[in-house]
Amino acid sequence: MPGIDECLLEAMALPGARGAALVDWSSGLALGTAGESPVGDHETTAAETAELARAAAEYESFAQPGVEAPPGGGLAEPPVEDVIVTTRTGYHVLRFVETSFDSSVFLHLWLDRAEGNLALARLRLRALAEGLVLR
Repeated sequence: MPGIDECLLEAMALPGARGAALVDWSSGLALGTAGESPVGDHETTAAETAELARAAAEYESFAQPGVEAPPGGGLAEPPVEDVIVTTRTGYHVLRFVETSFDSSVFLHLWLDRAEGNLALARLRLRALAEGLVLR
């Protein structure tokens, strides 16, 4: 089972991969990065993508019908699996990682639009997220 660095290296092996990161969406901090950042700074990218992930995880519009929040509030797990943002030159895929502890992390993969395969990236990120070992 891969750790953070191995997981990010595997994500970077995908066709068209420009950059990858594991981000804590509650703090906006990058726990690991590989490749490039769309803005030239991985920490800025992590903070910005965390805002998007937090919105998807916390907004009621995306909640699973019939699933109640755990006692004391918060989420047992994010109600969404992934978030995809399409730009004119690329794709950003944010894949939430489920863990045995109170997880608030996601994988962020930035793909070149001309070279990347969005469907393949989504499937591969799912497998990477399921196999990721956080230490």
